[in-house]
Amino acid sequence: MKALQIIVIFLLVQLSLFAQTKTDGDIDLAYQNAKKGIYWGLSNIPGKKASLDNDLIGEDKLYASVKISKEVNGVKVSSIGYYQTNQVEIIIYKSYESLKTEGYNVPSSGWGED
Repeated sequence: MKALQIIVIFLLVQLSLFAQTKTDGDIDLAYQNAKKGIYWGLSNIPGKKASLDNDLIGEDKLYASVKISKEVNGVKVSSIGYYQTNQVEIIIYKSYESLKTEGYNVPSSGWGED
């Protein structure tokens, strides 16, 4: 009888560890999709618009929703990455100077003159 209880407890622990591992993996994939959105946003800074919203879609799946907006002396990029029922949001703020030093194409007209 005790052996059966030990086996049942062991199986329950194993099941809960598997569920946690799967959730961690799903969150990691949503995080990776959010990072892709950040990189896309930094590479596609609009020239004259004050903001830009875009969805990254491939293979009939929504990977990320990206919002780029001009701020005082910089830009704000927000990306929500999706994977199945999970979503992860990353928001970064970059100054115009750091964008230039990192090699991103920053439109010169209208930027930093607000």
